[in-house]
Amino acid sequence: MRECLARIATLVAAATLVIAVGKAADNYPSRSIVLVIPLAPGGTTDIMARAVADKMSEALGQRIVIENRNAGGSGTVGTREVARAAPDGYTILLGYTSTMATGPNIFSNAGYDPRKDFAPLGLIASAPALLLVHRDLPAHTVGELIALVKTSKEPFQGRRAPAQSIISLRCCLHSRPGSKFSRLSRKVPIR
Repeated sequence: MRECLARIATLVAAATLVIAVGKAADNYPSRSIVLVIPLAPGGTTDIMARAVADKMSEALGQRIVIENRNAGGSGTVGTREVARAAPDGYTILLGYTSTMATGPNIFSNAGYDPRKDFAPLGLIASAPALLLVHRDLPAHTVGELIALVKTSKEPFQGRRAPAQSIISLRCCLHSRPGSKFSRLSRKVPIR
């Protein structure tokens, strides 16, 4: 009999908890939501976030506050802050390839696990990566560019994204022995 009463009490407690959680969810959001962009303001990710935040604000009836937390690590530092935030739905993250894929695999300890610490809400955009050359360069395919670089006596100069970006990783994957690429620093103007 005692065991039966204990089970009933447990079921009542569980039902009360589910009802309480359901009622709290009905009131969500009851205050502003912080949307963290782990990059500097003004870039593509920031612009997309602001457009999404406006629509979210209209749909939810609450203000969405954008916070750019550009603390370094290709966004992993700001992402770590969100992973450590209270899991109440009032601090959300605009994640991207560098924070969810490359960063955690390049850094020995990014401070979070994208699969365990985050749950995806949805895809808001995708962006292609382009390899561009001057129109007068006699290379019209990636293969032709690689062949040209291999046969050139002078190193080719170019810019690429930071080492943790997907674009940079793709460049590394396509590197071939014998190619001569010289990476320009940000302070060198490209003419």
